Amino acid sequence: MNKLHSVCLAGVSALALAGCGASDVASPGTSGNVTINNPAAPAPTPTPTPTSTLVTAAAGCPTISDPQGLTDGGTISGPTGSYRVCRLPSLIRASISLPRITGLVYEMNGRVNVGCDGGFTAPTAAAPTTSTTIGCTAPLTADTNVTLTVAAGAVLYGSTGQSWLAVNRGNKISAVGTASQPVIFTSRDNILGLNDDTSQGQWGGVVLMGRGITTDCRVGTVASNTCERDTEGAADLARYGGRDNAYNAGRISFTQIRFSGFVLGANSELQGLTTEGIGTGTVLDHIQIHNSSDDSAELFGGAINMNFFVATGTDDDSLDVDTGAQANIQYALLLPRPGRGDSLMEIDSNGNEADTPRTTLNLVNFVAVQQQVSSDNEANGQAAVFLRGNSDNTFANGLIIAPNNECIRMNGSGATPATLTARSVVMQCNATKFLGSGSYTAAQVAGFFGTGANNNNDAFTNTLSGTGLYFNGANENALTAFNATALSSFFQLPSPNRVGAAWTENNQWYVGWTCNSSTANFGSTSSACSSLPTT
Repeated sequence: MNKLHSVCLAGVSALALAGCGASDVASPGTSGNVTINNPAAPAPTPTPTPTSTLVTAAAGCPTISDPQGLTDGGTISGPTGSYRVCRLPSLIRASISLPRITGLVYEMNGRVNVGCDGGFTAPTAAAPTTSTTIGCTAPLTADTNVTLTVAAGAVLYGSTGQSWLAVNRGNKISAVGTASQPVIFTSRDNILGLNDDTSQGQWGGVVLMGRGITTDCRVGTVASNTCERDTEGAADLARYGGRDNAYNAGRISFTQIRFSGFVLGANSELQGLTTEGIGTGTVLDHIQIHNSSDDSAELFGGAINMNFFVATGTDDDSLDVDTGAQANIQYALLLPRPGRGDSLMEIDSNGNEADTPRTTLNLVNFVAVQQQVSSDNEANGQAAVFLRGNSDNTFANGLIIAPNNECIRMNGSGATPATLTARSVVMQCNATKFLGSGSYTAAQVAGFFGTGANNNNDAFTNTLSGTGLYFNGANENALTAFNATALSSFFQLPSPNRVGAAWTENNQWYVGWTCNSSTANFGSTSSACSSLPTT
C-alpha cells in the first residue's frame, strides 16, 4: 500500500438555498430522479456478519493527564454489545492520550476544545493573548500546546447534535489508526444501532483551526495581513487565520468520521472534516467521511496536502474549497448517495474576487460519480462540478461520471474569474455537458475543458465497477495518464500511472479502514458504517 504523508462551513435551512460558497449556504438534496444505467458491476463482497460474541462494557475509565480527567457516564448498549462511556472534558487543558480499550467509548457532550486558542500569532510574555476559548480566562504568554492523541481503534462519539471537536490554534490532534483498526468519530445513534444508510446530521464534526492565510475576512483585512475568520454557527468564538501556511495542526490518518453535520446555528452547520487555516505541516491521509448532512470536507484558507480521501453518502458537496485555500489532493473517491447531495465539488471564494491568495485546487487521481441528480443540485450547483469566485482549478487523471447531469458549471465573476486546467480528465455527462453563468458562456466553459486536447474527453463511457462505481475497468485503464509531479512536489507518480483512483495495482489503499454502505462497498475486510467494529 502506498502511504503518502506530507477539509464554507455551510448551513442548511429547511428551504433549498444557493450553492455553498464562502458567503452562501446550501441545503441537502432530495430524491426522486432517474437512475442511470451503468455497466453491470460485479457483485460486491458482502460485509461479514458480526460475531455472535457481544462486547462487554469495560470496568471503568482510564486515567488521563488532564486534571479534570474523564467522567464515567455509565454504560451504553447496542446490537454489538455494551460499552463503558467515558466523557471528555469540555476543555482539554493538558496533552492526553485516549487508549483503545475493549468495551469502552469516549463521549463528546457538546463542544470539546483541545487547548486554548493562542491567537493570530503565538503569544509571548511581551505580547500576551487573552484567549476567546471558554474556560481560558488568564492571558496566555505561550501556546497551550495541548495534543489530543487518539489510539488506533478508539471510538469517539457526539452525544448531542451540538457536540463537535474544536482543535484550537496552538494545539494539535493525533488521531492515527491503522488499516485494520481505524479511529472512528461518530454519533450516539450509531452506538445504539439506530442508524441506517439514510442517517445523517447527528452531531457536529471535527474542526482543525490554524494560523494559515485566509481571505473573506471577518476580522482584520487581507491588505494588512491581519485576516481572520470565525467558525460559522459556533455559539462561542472559534477563530482561525494567521500568516503561517506551514502551520501544523497534527495528524489524522486511517480515520472515519460518520453521520456528522448537525446545524449549530441559523443556516450554519458543520462538515465531517473542516480545516480552517491549517498548513502543510498538518498530515491528512486515509480519511473517510460518511453521510455528512453538509459537505464531507470543507477546506477554508491555509495550505492543505491530503491524500487517500473517501467521501460517501454526502448530502451537500463532497469536496468544498474556499477562502483562499491552497489545496493539493491525490487519490479521492467522491461517491454521494444516489439522488442526494448538491455538487460533487464546489470550489470558490465567492463575493471576494479581489482577495488574494486566490483559492487554488490541484486534484489528481480522482473518481467523482453522481449516479442520479438531486433536486438540490438542480436548484443550487446545477452541475456535478461547480467552479466560481476567485478560484484556480487544475484537475488531472480524473473521472467525472454524471450521465444525467451537466458535468461542469463555471460562474464568471470579478476581474479575473475562476479558471480551469484539465489534463487527462474524462467525463460522462448529459447532452448539455457544460453550463456558464455570470460572464461565462457554456461554450467558454467547454473551451476551458478542451475535449480532444491534453487527453481530455467529454464523451467517455465508463466501465467502472464496484458498489458505488469506483474501480477502473478496461476503458479507464486504456486512458493516457498525466505526470502530475509537475504540479507539486506533494504528488507522487504511481506505477503504472493511471487515470482514476483505484485499479488492480492500486487496490489496497482503501481496504479495511473504510466502512461499507449501500452507497459504496469496499470489501469484506471493511465493516458496516451503520455498526461498530466488534474486534
